[in-house]
Amino acid sequence: MMQPDFTIGIEEEYLLVDTETFALADAPPGLMEECSQALHEGQVSPEFLRCQIEIGTRVCKTIPEARDELRQLRALVRDRAAAHGLAPIAASCHPFADWRDQETTDKQRYHELQDDLAGVVRRALICGMHVHVGLNDDALRADLLGQMAYFLPHLLALSTSSPFWKGEDTGLSSYRLSIFDNLPRTGLPPHIDTWAEYRRAVDVLIELDVIEDSSKIWWDLRPSHTYPTLESRICDVCPRLEDALSIAALTQCLMRMLWRLRVRNQRWRRYDNFLIAENRWRAQRFGIKGELIDFGQGVITPMPVLLEHIIELVREDAEELGCLAEVEGARNIIRSGTGAERQRAVRAEAEEQGKSREEQMRAVVAHLVEEFSADL
Repeated sequence: MMQPDFTIGIEEEYLLVDTETFALADAPPGLMEECSQALHEGQVSPEFLRCQIEIGTRVCKTIPEARDELRQLRALVRDRAAAHGLAPIAASCHPFADWRDQETTDKQRYHELQDDLAGVVRRALICGMHVHVGLNDDALRADLLGQMAYFLPHLLALSTSSPFWKGEDTGLSSYRLSIFDNLPRTGLPPHIDTWAEYRRAVDVLIELDVIEDSSKIWWDLRPSHTYPTLESRICDVCPRLEDALSIAALTQCLMRMLWRLRVRNQRWRRYDNFLIAENRWRAQRFGIKGELIDFGQGVITPMPVLLEHIIELVREDAEELGCLAEVEGARNIIRSGTGAERQRAVRAEAEEQGKSREEQMRAVVAHLVEEFSADL
């Protein structure tokens, strides 16, 4: 079987904040055009809310190439936003903003979404990271869809960056997922065995005019409508660039590992979504501080141990793809904490200093502004 390219593409959504108050701010007129003039068309674009901005790398052959792209994109958005008194943050929820105060971007697609999804989409003041891995064979995409779902909770745990909502600590590491799960056609991908089965299911909704195409399917992992890729959508956006790259490298290598099993006429065991959803919840609630179920061993295992298992599982693939350093770099997330944990630490320190609740929240956003540029 010919080896796929396993190309990589990363999309990130950012929030724009005022550099004085750290409150959310709408993208000013012309910001998207300013960014786009320095890039290839479509790499910077508006999102559902006017306070959001989305970036996307071009198709990259390697993770080091993706690093160069992502670094350039982050730096460009930061620098152009600064000229307007704004700063981007890469966190999946703003620590103290209220979704009711936000305005929808004036774009036909977003007006239609609001009309269709009503109150549940108006609350979607959330940002995520999407990782595309190039698999230019539909049968392979369908085959890996169900197997790769097993690892989605592990990736989520490493990425968590949304502990706060409207100024309150939710107790969750990824509150973003609680908001997103209110939308239809979300969550873990269903058990689908073949590409024909996938297309039949999607075509039922298209023919009934429920959706216009498969881009309106928002599973945690989906075959991309636009590109010949499997697209992981479960992750929070990472405040630090290097954390994002480690998670992207793990995603790429896990898919290559599953392809490698297929070549050997083997496969990863598929578990019922009822069981995987339990790990998904544990990752959403506790991040890397919690434990996930190792269904093969039948034991509950700390995330640091599971990460070591995954690193060894994909070591051969990481070496082949030239991203072993980034895969092993995921250990830095264990050591320094996820974005959610670091935000909580900043708030706790501000509280110990006797700062007010509002000052504590502003300190968290100031920290996120700094982290955005930490690896640039």
